[in-house]
Amino acid sequence: MTIYDIAKEAGVAASTVSRVINNKPGIKAETREKIQALLKKYNYTPDAAARGLVMQSTKMVGILVVDIRVTHHIDSAFVIEQELTKRGYCCITMSTGPEDEKKAEYIRILEQRRVEGVILMGSMFMTERVKESIQKHLPRVPVVMVNGYLDLPNVSGVLVDEDSGVSRCVELLVGKGRRKIAFALDQHSPSNSLKQQGYCTGMRACGMGEEDLWLYDVGESSVTAGYQITERILEEHPDVEGIIYSVDLIAVGGVRAAYDRKVPVPEQLALVGVDNTIYGEICMPKLTTLDNKLEALSEAAAGILWEGLEGKIQNKKVMLFCEIIERETT
Repeated sequence: MTIYDIAKEAGVAASTVSRVINNKPGIKAETREKIQALLKKYNYTPDAAARGLVMQSTKMVGILVVDIRVTHHIDSAFVIEQELTKRGYCCITMSTGPEDEKKAEYIRILEQRRVEGVILMGSMFMTERVKESIQKHLPRVPVVMVNGYLDLPNVSGVLVDEDSGVSRCVELLVGKGRRKIAFALDQHSPSNSLKQQGYCTGMRACGMGEEDLWLYDVGESSVTAGYQITERILEEHPDVEGIIYSVDLIAVGGVRAAYDRKVPVPEQLALVGVDNTIYGEICMPKLTTLDNKLEALSEAAAGILWEGLEGKIQNKKVMLFCEIIERETT
């Protein structure tokens, strides 16, 4: 059933049916009701692609994620998609992989798909190659980066104070009498670098010297990697009193490693994660974590992109503030 079939049965022009579909004025109430009844009878759905060609609009937004298996990022993408769908946009989510050339290539693909807006999920997109690709392929398309920023006229960033948040985690542990504290980094990214910086700042502010900064590079984000790095920390520093992990996922591995080694948590060893994910809620004991405000971050990103899609002035940078969720591991 096409718009022309509806028009023929209603005894009107196809343009009249189109005006009713798009809720335009200038149609008699009787004619409008007749056409609406036929649209409902035949379950007519407008062809979005055809309408896009006429309106010169695709109503399409691209969401790029480095790794779609990362729960934190895909949860954020879900919130953003729900917010934009309510406003009449269709979202396509793609996983780029970690290589810069692949990220740049996906930005080119989004240009081919004629997206009207873009969300970049996470600080892993804060690279020169990505910046160059945006300048080349999407120079006039509004782009919003979640937990990151690129200095371009059409790019905005929604950031969270993870550095000062981790610093407050150090203060929390020191306030509980824990001064021998290690930091475990799952993988290198601008966001994780800020977390590590926050650990170092917090330790120094509490009177610890450079020799007291126990920094560990995990190499990957997994429970197994968290388990193994915790074992290593306990072997190299049996007197360790606290460990801060860059993400909850590896912290959960740390909880298990402590349990297997019969190290009492939190009596002997306090553990803290970052992200406030479901992993920390379901492990035993429940994990203390730094809540980096995933839902608020995502809603803010969707709101800023919406401003750009509507041609309004966008906020260039928005900063949100973390909150420590204290549970059973501290």
